[in-house]
Amino acid sequence: MRDLRGMSVLITGGGSGLGADAARHFAARGALVTIAGRRAEKLDAVAREIGAACRAVVGDVTLAADRARMLETASARGGGKLGALICAAGNMLRGQIETLDERATLELFNTNVVGHMALVGLGVDALAAARGAIVFFGSVHTRRAFPGASAYAATKGALEALTRVLAAELGPRGIRVNCVVPGAVPTELHVRAGLMTEPQSHARLEGMAGMHALQRIGTGTEVAEAIEHLVCAEWTTGAVLDVDGGLGLGLTRA
Repeated sequence: MRDLRGMSVLITGGGSGLGADAARHFAARGALVTIAGRRAEKLDAVAREIGAACRAVVGDVTLAADRARMLETASARGGGKLGALICAAGNMLRGQIETLDERATLELFNTNVVGHMALVGLGVDALAAARGAIVFFGSVHTRRAFPGASAYAATKGALEALTRVLAAELGPRGIRVNCVVPGAVPTELHVRAGLMTEPQSHARLEGMAGMHALQRIGTGTEVAEAIEHLVCAEWTTGAVLDVDGGLGLGLTRA
């Protein structure tokens, strides 16, 4: 286990799903975790569970004032330094291309891509002071074509491209930029997308196990371990790391 005591970590989307799993993981290693998201009750529940190592900031990554509060809180905990920015906030939009709503598609890009681009821009100085790391969340949707997921896949493809460009742009300032690509892990996002009826009902995702080379779906802990590696690997930048049990290999169901 790495000792991350004193490292300030900001996690967007930290109130649920893989963001909350990352918050628990980094706090367990001693980091000072700040979680941000739109739903106070979700954030507060995670913060209470973790304890003093975690602070919650209610805010929307698409709003400039909220982004400023997120970064102010997290960087203050690190004495003006931000050791890691983990961009886990995101949404999913499903629908055939001819029926996609333009406004909903723009909102999806604002949440998944544009808001995080602006957050990174605002946080560059604090990240540079810590020679810190940024981790974006990609998706297996950029590896495999799932009909009805064009808008979502496009946002995740944009984040993979952004990872490489920002790695080159921010590298001279000591900031590393990487992207983690999870496979099938049951989260609340799948509920909102209609892939599960409730968080406790994993049957539909478990039915995808045979599409993974390892013949099982993953866990949030496994993804959090990969994020920790990307945050701490000092000579790794511009990497897009598949943590998907082989889902992106394109296997058919067993």
